[in-house]
Amino acid sequence: MHQPSDLGEMARHVIDANRYLTLGTTEPDHRPRLSPVYFTHVGYRDFYWVSSPSARHSMNIAARPDVAIVVFDSTAPIGEGRAVYVSADASVVAEDELPQRCTEAFERVDPGATRFEPHELSGDAVLRLYHARATRHEVHIPGRDPTYGAGVDTRRQISF
Repeated sequence: MHQPSDLGEMARHVIDANRYLTLGTTEPDHRPRLSPVYFTHVGYRDFYWVSSPSARHSMNIAARPDVAIVVFDSTAPIGEGRAVYVSADASVVAEDELPQRCTEAFERVDPGATRFEPHELSGDAVLRLYHARATRHEVHIPGRDPTYGAGVDTRRQISF
């Protein structure tokens, strides 16, 4: 397993190596709702995804914009898991911001992913661009990590 030299490098590696995040929103009855979404990011602070405004997680964001995000590799061997936890404020991108935000969000997309244009995410289109701005980052530290481990899994806050 690659051992990053610091926690920031660890977080960058996890975010760059994965294509899906788990988006946590809050239902009207205060229960959590978790949704996997394909994402892109800019500078590890701005996360983008495309969803229908009628999706439950999108309706939750419209009513309660505080979200939680987790990015992790579910194929990691036991004891070697790495994860980045992000607290963020999320919203649909306003139509007047779409030209700039689409350029930013779709600068780098994976093969098979759509590089959306503003007209595909506005007006009568069924999808919208969503943005989450990170307010806090934490990394998952496995208990047996040779540098940061404490015998049990923990989280440690980092800054970008």
